[in-house]
Amino acid sequence: MSLETDIARLTLQEERLRFPSFNEADAWALGSQMRAAAAERRIPFVIDIRIGSRPLFFTALPGSTPENPEWVRRKVNTVLRFHKSSYRVGREYELRGLEWGASRGIDPLDYAPAGGGFPIHLTGTGVVGAATVSGVPQRDDHNFVVEMLSAYLGIPHDEVALEPETSE
Repeated sequence: MSLETDIARLTLQEERLRFPSFNEADAWALGSQMRAAAAERRIPFVIDIRIGSRPLFFTALPGSTPENPEWVRRKVNTVLRFHKSSYRVGREYELRGLEWGASRGIDPLDYAPAGGGFPIHLTGTGVVGAATVSGVPQRDDHNFVVEMLSAYLGIPHDEVALEPETSE
């Protein structure tokens, strides 16, 4: 798996995993599905679903820490600023050899180019919010959100899943 391969697949995920509409009931249903799957797998997630700055679903599972909501906040900010998954932003910066920080007008205390934040994109409208998790390594955070969005939207996960991570 190369950065280019990952970025192409991440772009495909963002193109395919779009909503025709999204409201409070959708956020609750998606968040509940995510929480149930994480609890069953014993993943220590914080899960946050929001439209803009308005939180619609939030939960902290056993084993999560006070640090996880802070990571969620920074990933949400990244999604809403770039209108891309936080993992894609990080992979693109890595590919281009760009430093993440103040020299690029980005405060690392407020933004995180780490996996786990995914845009809620309304077809015909654009990015309106984010579904975000924090609790495990960033690629696993990202993969969980994509798996859950795929299931919720009825899109076969294998059509959009990232390749397994390999050492380069």
